Amino acid sequence: MLKKKLLRTFLRYKAQFLSMMLMIALGVGIFIGFNMEWYSLEKDVDYILSETGFSDYRVYSEEGFTAEDLAAVRAIDGVEDATRFLTVNTTVADSTDVIAIAVTENSAVSGVYLMDGAAYDETSEDGLWLSDQYAAKNDISIGDKLTLTYKSLTVEGTVKGLVKAGEFLICVPDETQLMPDFNSYGFAYISPVMLEKIIPAIFRSFIGDSLYYQINVKTAMDKADFVAAADRALGKTLLVLSKDENLSYAEAMGEVNEGKTMGSVMPVLFLAIAILTMVTTMHRITANEKTQIGTLKALGFHDARILRHYSLYALVTGLAGSALGVLIGYLLGGYIMSPDGAMGTYIDMPRWTLYVPWFAWVVLILMNLFMWGIGLLSVRKMLEGTAADALRPYTPKKMGHLMLEETKAFKRLSFGTKWNLRDIFRHKARSFMTLFGILGCMILLVGGLGMKDTADAFVKSFFDEAIGYKNRINLDSESVTKEKAAALTEEYNGDWGAMSSVQLSDRAISAEVYHITRDLVRFPDENMHYVPLSDDGVYVCTRLAEDYDLKPGSSIEVSPYGSDAVYTLEVAGTLRSMSEGIVMSDAYADKAGFPYAVNTIFTAEEEIGAREEILNVQTKKAIMDSFDTFMELMNVMIILLVIAACVLSLVVLYNLGVMSYTERYREMATLKVVGFKDRKIGELLISQNLWLTVIGILLGIPAGFAVLDYLLKALASEYEMKLRIGPATYIISIALTFGVSLAVGLMVARKNRKIDMVAALKTEE
Repeated sequence: MLKKKLLRTFLRYKAQFLSMMLMIALGVGIFIGFNMEWYSLEKDVDYILSETGFSDYRVYSEEGFTAEDLAAVRAIDGVEDATRFLTVNTTVADSTDVIAIAVTENSAVSGVYLMDGAAYDETSEDGLWLSDQYAAKNDISIGDKLTLTYKSLTVEGTVKGLVKAGEFLICVPDETQLMPDFNSYGFAYISPVMLEKIIPAIFRSFIGDSLYYQINVKTAMDKADFVAAADRALGKTLLVLSKDENLSYAEAMGEVNEGKTMGSVMPVLFLAIAILTMVTTMHRITANEKTQIGTLKALGFHDARILRHYSLYALVTGLAGSALGVLIGYLLGGYIMSPDGAMGTYIDMPRWTLYVPWFAWVVLILMNLFMWGIGLLSVRKMLEGTAADALRPYTPKKMGHLMLEETKAFKRLSFGTKWNLRDIFRHKARSFMTLFGILGCMILLVGGLGMKDTADAFVKSFFDEAIGYKNRINLDSESVTKEKAAALTEEYNGDWGAMSSVQLSDRAISAEVYHITRDLVRFPDENMHYVPLSDDGVYVCTRLAEDYDLKPGSSIEVSPYGSDAVYTLEVAGTLRSMSEGIVMSDAYADKAGFPYAVNTIFTAEEEIGAREEILNVQTKKAIMDSFDTFMELMNVMIILLVIAACVLSLVVLYNLGVMSYTERYREMATLKVVGFKDRKIGELLISQNLWLTVIGILLGIPAGFAVLDYLLKALASEYEMKLRIGPATYIISIALTFGVSLAVGLMVARKNRKIDMVAALKTEE
């Protein structure tokens, strides 16, 4: 009998059960999907880093390292393995494509992951192990020949294998290009034997065995201990960067940390709303079933059996919603974590396996136990007393006079306003849930659309307006003197820059020196206003200013890598920058005695001819194209957020609207008896919903702003974005929230036409 009743009750309250199931599914799906994304990324990144022997530290020297230097580093107690390593950007013959050539003497450290073809051969004289992504985008197959040029050197090789590499996990030329573009930029490994073969003998007579400017090291030592040990072993102070300061590793781990942050914000909001909706709805359903519960008790069913029966509603709804939510989570996680998904356009990995973190299953189990417990407690309250007590219909708590009702202003209000105010205070839980659902909707809408506003402003400020050049010419700074660079700058009607790495405290940062006369490069301050570079000091990025409490008039001490010299520089101001570092004019650098070598020319000229001094040319279009990809991905995420917000609002408001209708069924029947028309009763229902919507919107606007501000600082601090939310975002957010609320109100209001006045008024109050 109870099995049939279980099905009948599900059908009777199908709208409530379906809405609860959908809310749980949505909450669980977002919780599982978001946490699956960062956890899977962490596991899959660890896999390629382990398989390719990603190094923990990189030691740099402008003079190069000999085999004896490598042996000295390997002999350090605590060093597991090490290799000499070299990477340089080369140009593909008859094109503007750039391929970074990498050489490792020991494939167990900073090696490759083979996708197709022959394994990496350290003795090959003509083999190229090419990025499989670059090969796919440019129709290159195993056995094809490539010709690459670097300065006056030519590298001719045959593609022996298609690979991925931990060193190029995020394959971008530098920080200015946000997203990889394998159409024009890739990487290739060659063997040490091939490297020696392409270096002219006359050049080798000068540099000897010092072809490699980098030693990559695997060790569990912390940075301070390793730096001290390396300095002792090599007899000089050199620049040492940890894997945390490597772009590929730092950005990949940044995505993991961003995922953790997102997994602790958005899913919590959805789960909280789902659980609160479940609690409120189950209480109301059991209240409506009080007479049925009393009947079962009067028929001789034990309290324990009745409890088990009614608790099944909560358990089945929770389990069904959780199962659907896990499926949604896998779909969401698979969409983000796949070669063709959001992460696949950014991170180049061989494996895209999905993993659910263990704590997610624990949360699901505890959540379902909690909801089952809520079902038990809701029914247990109805079973208190004798069978006769249980048979009496549920009577809402008596509502005393509000202090507001004693005021003259309240007495002047219309009947509908008074009725709705009393109902809101009488059913505080339902009113709070309605308000909470609207608040969540507004947070998602303002946060999602505001993120697009901020990203659009970021691209406009940092690239559309700050970049006035069309081409960025990268020079061979070792052979180009300042005078030659100045002559080339004039020839190309450009401005020049000198980029290098320096050490600030224990931190490696960039140092950029500029000579700006044609306004081809502009610098935004904290308020995104462009400022000229002063000749009286350096400008620090906002991250350094915050971390070291730097203000105009402060001073910093930096040391160029490979040098023991220390330079004290005065701070002239703060800039927003994508790279963590300092910026100064050439006049101030000369005044402070800071050394620099010009390695970049910015020009508006279209045609850049090939010449010995030019390593390669990076176009503004290539940079902007990478941002187009970034914005496309962001637009997809924003659309998903908007859809999620609307679904959240629709399901919560409809569920609570039906609940409100059920709770006030007898009251509305009374209103119909005394002469109120269906339309008037519908207006009463809709107006209360709209009141709560207006309050939720007013609270949601600043809440959405605050959440977005937090997420920008937590997720995108390296881009130093300034939060921007345009009027259109507020208008669209308000319109969507208000529209969904009004639509739900109209759907619920239509139900009052079916009120059975006689049946409703026969029940005992």
